[in-house]
Amino acid sequence: MSARWPAVREAARGPVVTYALIAACAVVFILSPASGMNPVYGTGEDLVVAGTAYFRRWGVVPDELFTGTARAALTPLTALFVHGGWLHLLGNCLFLYVFGAMTEERMGRAHFLVFYVSTGYLALAAYAAANASSDQTLVGASGAISAVLGAFLCLFPKARVTSLFPFLFFVPLRFPAWIVLMFWFGLQWLAAQRAGSGPGVAYLAHVVGFSLGFLYAWVRYRRTTRVRRPATATEGDSQP
Repeated sequence: MSARWPAVREAARGPVVTYALIAACAVVFILSPASGMNPVYGTGEDLVVAGTAYFRRWGVVPDELFTGTARAALTPLTALFVHGGWLHLLGNCLFLYVFGAMTEERMGRAHFLVFYVSTGYLALAAYAAANASSDQTLVGASGAISAVLGAFLCLFPKARVTSLFPFLFFVPLRFPAWIVLMFWFGLQWLAAQRAGSGPGVAYLAHVVGFSLGFLYAWVRYRRTTRVRRPATATEGDSQP
């Protein structure tokens, strides 16, 4: 009984790490020039200049990442909490909220946090390595959240997910998680084949993050029974 008590107490408090990560991303964004809510950065042209400098300081710049400096090596970590706009932030937080809670519950808080940060770092670093000559800044939690989606697919493949598809006039439909997430992964894979190294969505980071998350969960939990539980998600045009 005593051996199981920490796990029971942890579950009773809910997905603390998931909520903390969402809160951290929200606070960092509100304080950043991207939100337009921090008067420290000014307005107009001053705000634009401040935003550019802010992203280059805290985001991943591929042609600087492998220069060997400690500051550059830390940017895949800091970039996980930096977002380029409200839609970018809200889309990522939605996916993390929906899929992170059950994944955290299965892994445990400390394990989930290490998993999130490690896979997010590796996904951004992989994108930078594939576009090593690019000077375009990469920010956002997309790689880490994609890893959460991959782990969720492995751990809860038969959980039913409610999704909203634009081409079906946003009618809510319920599908097994493996159908929704494999469909999402396929879209990311196809988009990554066409994407360049310029501004836009880092689809390759999504593909790498998802693959890392799935493979890690498969290796770590393949000998345990997969959990069958319902889950609710809302998916539209926003990408994690």
